[in-house]
Amino acid sequence: MKWSLKVGRLLGIDVYLHFTFLLLLGFLWLVTWRSTGRIEAAFGGVAFVVALFSCVLLHELGHALMARRFGIATREITLLPIGGIARLERMPTNPLQELWVALAGPVVSLCIAALLFAWLVATREPGSFWDFTAEGGRIVPQLLTANLILFAFNLLPAFPMDGGRVLRALLATRLGRRRATAIAARIGQGLAILLGVVGFFSNPFLVFIAIFVFLGAQAEAGLVELQSALEGLRVRDAMMTRFRTLSTEDTVGDAAALLLAGSQQDFPLTAHGEPAGILRRHELVLALTQGRAGVALAEVMARDCEYADEAAPLLKTVESMQARDTLSMPVVQGTRFVGLLTMEHINEMLLVQAAMEPRRGSPVAIPGLARASFETVH
Repeated sequence: MKWSLKVGRLLGIDVYLHFTFLLLLGFLWLVTWRSTGRIEAAFGGVAFVVALFSCVLLHELGHALMARRFGIATREITLLPIGGIARLERMPTNPLQELWVALAGPVVSLCIAALLFAWLVATREPGSFWDFTAEGGRIVPQLLTANLILFAFNLLPAFPMDGGRVLRALLATRLGRRRATAIAARIGQGLAILLGVVGFFSNPFLVFIAIFVFLGAQAEAGLVELQSALEGLRVRDAMMTRFRTLSTEDTVGDAAALLLAGSQQDFPLTAHGEPAGILRRHELVLALTQGRAGVALAEVMARDCEYADEAAPLLKTVESMQARDTLSMPVVQGTRFVGLLTMEHINEMLLVQAAMEPRRGSPVAIPGLARASFETVH
């Protein structure tokens, strides 16, 4: 995620902090210090937030480790002021697997609450056990309460929270994934509207969460519609067949001229007549800004290019492109280029299909490069 700082790697998963999280800590410190006049109270408030988001990190790690059991890797976990996001390479399509992955996070939060409860029972006087005030630096009772709220809130049946995925998984066992997603998304959007109305009259922050939930439900429904639309198609059904290639011996200036002459943005490269890689627009623009117009493309081309076989399943290829954060992929047949697959062209294909078959409903657009993710909101 952009504007994020990598803070470490936990069990093989990169952990990032979004810069707005650091702003939140600074703002909280300043507000607490100005309201109390005590530096120790300001640092205590920051310590609580850090401890709380450590619990959020464990929550997201629960999703990631359960997904790993089903062969699904997690690219990264990012912590933001509204919670955490564990970005999975894909969502499990098996309803039972999705159910376990979705439940893993809330179960972790519940386990943390249980451990904190046990700690309080073992260390606190019975008369002061239920005193959850912030006075005296009582961070453990506050964390217990926060994890219980986190557990309950994330089980609300609304995408993109865990409860929405649990509901979808349960419905999918009888209705199929596509219909189950549509129902779960509508329920999620209904809850988001209700939450927004309540927030309008009580807490403006709830309105922000409601918008987030509403859009998340909409995106999830669109993603499943996309998967359904691409099911059964091959790469050859969606690739561009009229495209231009360049040689690794051509220059950056040659590529710039070709870019301006048409609408193609990425160019497959050949060396001695065989596929050698791809030149993407951002690499071309970077080379031009560095004054390298006369440099051969072999020096600026993408070195980690992946090719798609023209007979490969289109859905799996699109998932591979999303996992690699790329908008295009050269298509080969044997040892020669036969096409260029781009997200833009796939969207155009879906648009044409929807226009030719109006009964199928509105066209489905690929929702950017969105990966499967679990989002925890406070």
